[in-house]
Amino acid sequence: MLALSSPLTFCVASTVSPSPSDPPTPSLKTTQPHVPSGSQTHIILVTLSLVLLLVLLFAMGFLFRFLKLRKLRGGKPTSDNHADEDKGKDSVVDGEGFVRKFKWDEIKDATKDFSLVIGQGGFSNVYLANLSGSRQGAVKVHVGSDRLNQVFKQELDILLRLRHDNIVKLLGYCDDLEEGAMVFEYAPNGNLQEKLHGRNKEVLPWKTRTAIAYQLAQAIEYLHEKCALQVVHGDIKASNVLLDGHFNCKLCDFGSAKMGFSSTVMPPSCSRMKQVMIGSPGYTDPHYLRTGFASKKNDVYSLGVIMLELVTGMEAFCPERGQLLTSMLAPSLRGVGELGAEVKVEVQEMVDPRLGGEFELEEAKAMVSIAALCLHQSPTVRPSASQIMQLMKEKIISTNFLDCHK
Repeated sequence: MLALSSPLTFCVASTVSPSPSDPPTPSLKTTQPHVPSGSQTHIILVTLSLVLLLVLLFAMGFLFRFLKLRKLRGGKPTSDNHADEDKGKDSVVDGEGFVRKFKWDEIKDATKDFSLVIGQGGFSNVYLANLSGSRQGAVKVHVGSDRLNQVFKQELDILLRLRHDNIVKLLGYCDDLEEGAMVFEYAPNGNLQEKLHGRNKEVLPWKTRTAIAYQLAQAIEYLHEKCALQVVHGDIKASNVLLDGHFNCKLCDFGSAKMGFSSTVMPPSCSRMKQVMIGSPGYTDPHYLRTGFASKKNDVYSLGVIMLELVTGMEAFCPERGQLLTSMLAPSLRGVGELGAEVKVEVQEMVDPRLGGEFELEEAKAMVSIAALCLHQSPTVRPSASQIMQLMKEKIISTNFLDCHK
């Protein structure tokens, strides 16, 4: 506070009666210093400014502390972690929820100059990488071109925003050169296509199959209903379902994914729904092939195909026969037209014979019933991902066990 320049002055009048000979004295009054009104206004403004400045600094400090704490607790993934860039290769595994930007030389070193291919796609190769200590990863490299570079950026943009136990985890990326690279967690048990239809002698047990179906439905539910982005994957198939060391589902390959779709098929007048999406034989929704309109129900259809694969052990598309699994089983599934309806055929005859009878018949009936609903000709009749989850919880007992051990 500023002090007044002049102290208050008081003059006290005498109580003694004046002598007649004394000259008259003027009456004395209490006097106060005069402070111009402009100075008072200035003092008030300065004081208020100081108070507001202190409040603003306190609020900024609180906000900074809150954001820092949220980031440390594994909040929204970030792609601009400059501190990690300077630490070197080991920092890729430091701090869950963080995504690191690699340099191309680091990618080459981690993959030993791209020496071991563990997967291939139409526009990319996947290489085994050694990240930190004994930890392994998978590096997906897009071959350079303008279109592929756009696909890479689109997939990266989506993956940076996703975080779910049944979606493959993005650990880092590199966009230094024309060849974009993404670093993922490693799934040692390969993919569902290899495990279910490969020539190996290992047969997936029934409980593992129902668990994979349930976890895949969980991943789709997250993309469609629990993720703020509202994502349609667009290419759900057995080879895009990775299996970790405990055979947990890890949905991968978001190169065909789109954001912001409605859960129902939009009318033809809505031209913004005409998106180019790449499907796979045997998994692509026939309604989409006819109309070109994409929606969440395309993913639901693909889930239905995979559930039939898990039950029957047959491939979605058999190149030797030139037949689709859905076409072969269509007569058996035609009677299932309502949510929760029961299959009227002998399901036991449909179950994979390699299981040797080691399966739960009622659960197999439920799997076929739900698959049939997912494959309904009309997308609007197909259940949503959350409805599929609810049906599986009610009809497949082993899925309740999965929920208890998350």
